[in-house]
This record gives sequence, structure tokens and C-alpha cells, in this order.
Amino acid sequence: MSKSLQAIRGMNDILPEQTPLWRYFEGTVARLLDNYGYKQIRMPIVEFTELFKRSIGEVTDIVEKEMYTFEDRNGDSLTLRPEGTAACVRAVLEHGLTGGGQPQKLWYIGPMFRHERPQKGRYRQFHQIGLEVFNLDGPDIDAELIVLTWRLWGMLGIRDAVKLELNSLGTSESRGRYREALVEFLSAHLDKLDEDSQRRLKTNPLRVLDTKNAETQAVLVDAPKMADYLDDESRIHFEGLKARLDAAGIPYVINPKLVRGLDYYSKTVFEWVTDKLGAQGTVCAGGRYDGLVEQMGGKPTTGVGFAMGIERLILLLETLEQVPDEISRQVDVYFCAFGEAAELAALALSENLRDQLPNLRLQVNAGAGSFKSQFKKADKSGALYALILGDDELAQQVVSFKPLRGQGEQQSIAFDALAAHLATCIVQG
Repeated sequence: MSKSLQAIRGMNDILPEQTPLWRYFEGTVARLLDNYGYKQIRMPIVEFTELFKRSIGEVTDIVEKEMYTFEDRNGDSLTLRPEGTAACVRAVLEHGLTGGGQPQKLWYIGPMFRHERPQKGRYRQFHQIGLEVFNLDGPDIDAELIVLTWRLWGMLGIRDAVKLELNSLGTSESRGRYREALVEFLSAHLDKLDEDSQRRLKTNPLRVLDTKNAETQAVLVDAPKMADYLDDESRIHFEGLKARLDAAGIPYVINPKLVRGLDYYSKTVFEWVTDKLGAQGTVCAGGRYDGLVEQMGGKPTTGVGFAMGIERLILLLETLEQVPDEISRQVDVYFCAFGEAAELAALALSENLRDQLPNLRLQVNAGAGSFKSQFKKADKSGALYALILGDDELAQQVVSFKPLRGQGEQQSIAFDALAAHLATCIVQG
């Protein structure tokens, strides 16, 4: 027997009962970003592999182990994007969006791809919303990114479940000095480092700070601290950021081990983390990358941004039971019609109702059916009310109006009074 068709491991279908929550989350974020003056950009999901080697770094785990890379028919090496910043920078450079030092505040949404071991909250195809800001170099824009996420958590009802962690990586020069000191220290304790940290010590030593290995963490207690190697510019920038967060009343903790997993970060780095989702605790992370645009062939251009994982935030909303009741209901009114004449009248009436009530979620029965079968479908739809139109109602130019949830008696409503009645009932419902 042939193997049944199924999705690729770690790449999941989002089913109809799940999409209302996704649309609610995505719509909430989009409205918030509109209000803060961010403009949406949409990039391809496939880029030349060289883009990610140049931006992320060839010795990172992402490039070495996790990218989906293939040759196309022209022999070009292409990669499904593992993250959004590099693709956004490429688009900005290609189309000259930051020419003349013009600031740009951009956001994007879409799938990313990494060949990781799938587990709850971590998938091979995952979805992110990302923000990228160019040509603004002060701590005020860093603070704005954090402030707007804080506002988002409030809108979603999850503020009490997330914590902000901050650090500064300094400039590339100060980070280089710190890297030398860290390597010297860790090399003297090489036998106590786990295998992965020993490998990272040779390729990307700052990532050792991010280890989950308990024995290596014990070694790091006495390791040099990044704060002691910060240059004056980075220190002033970081103090300015903290002052603005204090002014906005946003709590945070300084995490000297926070380094982020990508090579291009400098100065500010931050993560929003939760302890409600087990091992996958980071729901939003980002920071400043002032050298990335130049590294990718552009003129010196400052940059800062973040990405939030949609799957993890959806999971957090469900875990905390912060899913609004109204989004689980996709239908307000279900229209039952019996007989061809009633079906024709119901079609005309329903379109008239949609003209008058553009936000009304109205489903008209399709496929005919008996009174019992249509009411079964009306109940299954989750609608608050049913409209009933048969030969008797049609003769009197009325529609029977029946509440399906809670209290209320069935009543007859004239055709020309139906829109006004529904407007009142739906608001009350």
C-alpha cells in the first residue's frame, strides 16, 4: 500500500478552527504598527544563499546546520529564508529606500524556515512578524520598539506572563576586545566546557554565554563581563535606553549573558521571555545592527529591529486563556430558507443586509435541506441568531427571527425593519 500523503515534519497546517485566533493576533499587531507609523514590506521567501552567509555569518548554527538550501535549474544556490532581517536589508538596498540618510520604519510578516528538531513552539516552518528601522541611531528608537511591544502585550492581556531582558554588546571594536578576554578565560577551563561550547569557542565564542549546560554555566559565573568592556558611546546609548524605559514604567532586568544568535547585532539586544511555555521561552527578540547594511554592500546605515514568533504567542494566548470569546464565533446570523421562492428572496435579503451592515457575519444556508437539517447546521455554525424564511413568511413579507444562544423568544420581523433589528441585537449579543 502506498504511503498516505502528509505534511513535512515540522511544517504544520493551520486549520479553520485555528485561523480566527491567528487573524485576531495579526490584525491586532497590524493596527498597532499603523498607529506607530510603520509601513509594511513584503519580501520573497527564497533568496540567494550568499545573502545569509554574508549577513548571519558562515560559522553560525543557522548557516552551518539549519538552512534549507538547494540549486535551481540555473545552478544558483538558493535558500528558504531562515530569518527576515537580511532579506529586508537586501530589499532596502536594492530599491534605495534609505538613500540620502532617509529614515525607514518597516514591518513584515510571513514564514521562515530552519531545519531544527521539531518540538512544541519550535517548528521547521514558523511564522514571524518583524520590524526593522534604518537611519535612526539614538536610544529613543530602541525604546520605541520595546514600548510598542509592551503596549501589544497589554492589548493581548499577557503582560504579567512576559519579562524583558536587556544587554548591550557594544560596538564591533569593544566586542572584539571582550571576545579576546572571554576566549582566554574559557580556554583555561576547556575541560569543563561541554562539547558544543568547545566548538563555539573556536567559531563564535559569544554564543558560549547562551549555553544551557549546567557545568558550563557554572564556569561562566566567573567569566569576564561585557559591561566592563563597553566603549563610552555604547554605555551612554544603553543608559539612554534604560532611562526611557524607566520613564515609560516598563520593568526590565539586565542579563549579561544575553548575546542573541546572529553575528550582526551590536549595542542594544533584548528579549521578551516567558516561563509559561517550557523550554521555548523567548517570544520576541531583537536589537541593534549598525554595521549590517555596510557589511552587505551599502553605505554606513544604522539599523535596529526585532522579530516575534507568532506560533509561540498564539500558544501563550491559549495557555493563559486570553482568547477573546467573539473570535471563536465566525458567524453572527444563519439564514434558513425553505423552497425555491424563499431561497431567491433570502438571497436578495441577505445581500441587502450586507449593504446596510458591512460588518455583519451572515451565512446563508446552501444545499437546501429539511427544517431539522438546516437548524442543525445553524447551531453548528455558532451563530447567535437564525433567520427563517418559508412560504408563510414570504407571503407576509416577514422573516422569523430566532435566538440560538441564551434567552429570547422567536418573533417575526418585517423585511424593511430587519437590518435595524439585527444591528441592535448583534451589538447586544
